[in-house]
Amino acid sequence: MLIHLFVLITFGVAAHAAAISLPQLNSNEIRRRDDSSTPYMITEASKDPVVRAAAIQLKRQTFLYGPDPDGSSVFYPAGPLGNATASRDLAELEAQLAIHGAAVTQDTQVAAASGGIKTLADFNLLYTPGLWNRSVGNLFDSGMQTNYTQDLLFSMERLSTNPFSISRLNPAYGSLPFVVDESSVQQLSGFSLDHLHRAGRLFYVNYTSQVSIPFIEGRYAAGCEAYFFIHPNSHDFLPLAIKTNVPGSDLIYTPLDEPADWLLAKIAFNQNDIWFASFYHFASTHFKAEIVYMAAIRTLSDDHPVLALMQRVMKQGFAFRPGAAVILLAPGAAVDQFFTFSGYQAAVATAEYYALGGGDFRANYLETQLINRGLIECTYGPPLNFFPFYEDASVIQAELTNFMSVVVDTFYPKSADLIDDTELQAWLTEAVPAHIIDFPPAPITQKDVLVKMLAHMAYLTSVQHHVLNTNDPVAANGQLPFHPTALYAPLPTAKGVKDIMPFLPNTTQAIGQVALWAGFSRPEFEKTNMTLASMWADPALEARMPAPVVQAAKCFRDAMLALSAIISNRKLDSNGLSQGMPFVWRTLDPQTAPFFFSI
Repeated sequence: MLIHLFVLITFGVAAHAAAISLPQLNSNEIRRRDDSSTPYMITEASKDPVVRAAAIQLKRQTFLYGPDPDGSSVFYPAGPLGNATASRDLAELEAQLAIHGAAVTQDTQVAAASGGIKTLADFNLLYTPGLWNRSVGNLFDSGMQTNYTQDLLFSMERLSTNPFSISRLNPAYGSLPFVVDESSVQQLSGFSLDHLHRAGRLFYVNYTSQVSIPFIEGRYAAGCEAYFFIHPNSHDFLPLAIKTNVPGSDLIYTPLDEPADWLLAKIAFNQNDIWFASFYHFASTHFKAEIVYMAAIRTLSDDHPVLALMQRVMKQGFAFRPGAAVILLAPGAAVDQFFTFSGYQAAVATAEYYALGGGDFRANYLETQLINRGLIECTYGPPLNFFPFYEDASVIQAELTNFMSVVVDTFYPKSADLIDDTELQAWLTEAVPAHIIDFPPAPITQKDVLVKMLAHMAYLTSVQHHVLNTNDPVAANGQLPFHPTALYAPLPTAKGVKDIMPFLPNTTQAIGQVALWAGFSRPEFEKTNMTLASMWADPALEARMPAPVVQAAKCFRDAMLALSAIISNRKLDSNGLSQGMPFVWRTLDPQTAPFFFSI
């Protein structure tokens, strides 16, 4: 099983890294990294600044910027200390993978005996209650299997399971990406396409770049672009049209088409969507957070509170890229086995997503990027009636900001204290050699700037990562038959499809896809100290933090438990809806979502 291969690979990498000898640290001069006898303190408060500076200099000499194992331009730890740090992270992950991999293997064997897939309804067999009990548990989103043909489910996925590719079209800028038959638009919305655009009711997703990626033999994909809109009367957020951009045709599908044609168009779009979500996740979370953390390691003392907080949220932070290079991206590995495009193309796509905005730090602050895409606080169109992702993420973001505000106020009572913290200022300066994109420039002079930076790091490892990865693919945006990772017949150049089964994975391929996503889930973390609710509930961290920060950590946990009570109790209402959707989305439950990348 793939997950077993991951265990073997990570064990080998960990053993290799552990074999590298570290420089000997003189314990009489330089405090050991794991010393918990002294409180965290900023640079100017250090009782022994000479020793502290020497320890940082040693880190700079031994924790280096090295090449990315995935082949991108984003640095990865190198040097004796860098290798040893990655080794430690890999060893921790290895222990978890051994347990979870065994669960995936057992469940896969049971699933293989559950029956063959011959019709759309047969895909339900893959999600029979209890079938993936060991590796997925109760994480499956209620309603996803029964209601996937509803257009409202399809559209609301853009505002929940993957809210990172959709934007509202601003009528002040540019022309429409494509034109839809006016009679169809009138019938669906009551208005013209131009009116929807001018009224700020039109939204757009663009996956056209995927049409030019070479296919693996026997697999296929479209390069979809799609319109969604806020209905002028019902105010529902609905799909309007999908253009597949299949070479040799100019097909545009709408909900008025025959059911099989329209369902196939939505499935083709979702196949593009899964590709984007899978590898945008790497670019916008792992790559970005890792390089910021690397710069912090090289500039901040291990006694600095900022580094302590990042060490917490970056638990196992350097374990994932080497594993991905082998288990996902290598020839014959998971991407080659289950996706339309190859592992090599996945690495290329990840690098492109990083360079084209995914790697930006400040521009991707939660509210900033949602405002820029017209999803909240829009000045040229009506608000969304429901925005499930933001409904949950905004609560977590606010509590992260509250916690970080207490941290910053405690260690930096005055803004001038920021300027005097030479290590903190060096971290920002380090953004240049680290090639961090869109990092706040030095010097940092305002406390709110630091609060936003720290809150964003915690947001990346928890909220954004887990919406795109971890439990969500198996629970929702990777469920079959609506979300295949590959299509197995050429997309049509004319409408009139009668049977979409030839386009979908067969039994073996389908079980493989579910098993792949089950390997990413972490039901065993539920209600443990690995979850978002326990992000700051770490005895070692609390022992070195001042009382106001410890109290703030307790307040954060209380707020997360309250949010968990709301999310975990969600059900479909009398109208068959939850958060305005015909499925129950629980991805950001703080007692289920890990506080760190986890995979």
